[in-house]
Amino acid sequence: MQKKSIIIAAVAVFGLAGCLDNDVERGVAGAGAGLVASEVLGTDRTGTILAGAAAGVLCDDAGICR
Repeated sequence: MQKKSIIIAAVAVFGLAGCLDNDVERGVAGAGAGLVASEVLGTDRTGTILAGAAAGVLCDDAGICR
């Protein structure tokens, strides 16, 4: 049950990334969500954090965070 709560929190944080003003802020929020996801999923921290940061930076370019 705790893992489910952590995943929901990570999704909420990533969803709020669209409310941030610039790519740096969205990248930091994405990196934080990546860190939470790596802990929950038991994956490599570095790769998951980098993937989350990249998703945060590029989400407005893809039209997701507008």
